[in-house]
Amino acid sequence: MTLLAKYYVPGLAVEDHSIDVPLDWSACQPGQDVAGETIKLFYRVVAAPEHVHDDLPLLVFLQGGPGDSGPRPLSPASDGWIEEAIKHFRVILPDQRGTGRSSRVDTHVMKTMDGAQGAAYLKHFLADSIVRDFEHLRLSEFGGARWVTLGQSYGGFLTLTYLSLFPRGVAASFTTGGIPHVPADATEVYRHTFPRMVAKTKQFYERYPQDVERMASVADKLEAGDIALPNGDPLTVQRLQCLGSDFGMKPSFERVHWILDDAFLDGDGSADVDARLSDEFLAKVMDATSSRPLYWPLQEFIYANGELDEPIRWAAQRVRDDTAEFDTGRRPLMMTGECVFPWMFEQESALRPFKPAMDALMEDTHFGTIYDVEQLARNEVPLQAAVYFDDMYVDSGMQLDTLSRVGNSHYWTTNEFEHDGLHGCVVFKHIFTEALNRGDLEELF
Repeated sequence: MTLLAKYYVPGLAVEDHSIDVPLDWSACQPGQDVAGETIKLFYRVVAAPEHVHDDLPLLVFLQGGPGDSGPRPLSPASDGWIEEAIKHFRVILPDQRGTGRSSRVDTHVMKTMDGAQGAAYLKHFLADSIVRDFEHLRLSEFGGARWVTLGQSYGGFLTLTYLSLFPRGVAASFTTGGIPHVPADATEVYRHTFPRMVAKTKQFYERYPQDVERMASVADKLEAGDIALPNGDPLTVQRLQCLGSDFGMKPSFERVHWILDDAFLDGDGSADVDARLSDEFLAKVMDATSSRPLYWPLQEFIYANGELDEPIRWAAQRVRDDTAEFDTGRRPLMMTGECVFPWMFEQESALRPFKPAMDALMEDTHFGTIYDVEQLARNEVPLQAAVYFDDMYVDSGMQLDTLSRVGNSHYWTTNEFEHDGLHGCVVFKHIFTEALNRGDLEELF
């Protein structure tokens, strides 16, 4: 292993590592010599200090996203599942390619490419390449030992890719809020999720009825004149609506409520047609709606499986155009969820360099294979899923439909948690105990 650093944070022994992986896996196989242009894959190994010398089974965390790096724990309890996992496993926390310390992709990289080059480059950062990175890591750095996977959100999508392509590398899998619909179809996903965005917005206004007027007053001001965020990006009604992208988490209603509480500068801060928007409010909106570099560019392409019948062509925008509730002039103003829209790549400075690549990708139909329906049907790897009944981002009905066609799969459905339930102390312990009691982890414990 290439050890970069070894240290402790409270309650955790940590090792930092990196290896080289091919940018393009088409000419290479995981576990073999790497050829062609390479990028760095960074990963951490964390363990409980009392187990640092113990030969525990391995658990690799498949981070949500797309385009998000692995956790940076402050302590075991700062990310609740870690506190339980380190009692049983050595935990591997990779930064998926293009994120964190794994040859990060951002504006500096995309500015060097035209549309065709950028589109071809970004296709190397989807599930088929991510999973090959992980399988190469398992074979080359961990002696080929079968490991357990834990996939949160998009990590559940990666789980089904892993079980499609390299099931022999996995001893057991856990997913939380992240079983994709197979067959994959971005338009179908948004037809299910836009009604839930309406429902979530209405729940927000029911809890904080004063925010109906506050949100409407802010939107009216944005439509009446040019207002810029601190970084110079325009604040439009569309971007204001993106505050709802957090509504599938807890306590998102409170976070948005307190952002709106600081909206107005004058007097006692009550909504008023003559009140100005405060600098503090504008800064908070900018932070809450700013894009992580790969999160929005890859958002709709996580549904692209192999050769598509037709291009994706901004699926969320097409569904939104058919959903009158989200018109920017409607009141009360509805808020959007986890959706990418073409205007983002014009209005947001951090996304403008991605626009030529996005224009090309949205017309593309050639993508890597991420799901093998026949292999999933005969799957023998124990799969334990936590399905959140009210999940705003990943429809629970679609999750259960997929699981009904995946061999050796089990699920726990609950409405106690939102999409981020894994980060508390209950969810992972529950699904781990279910798998343990069923005998699914017999080869490890």
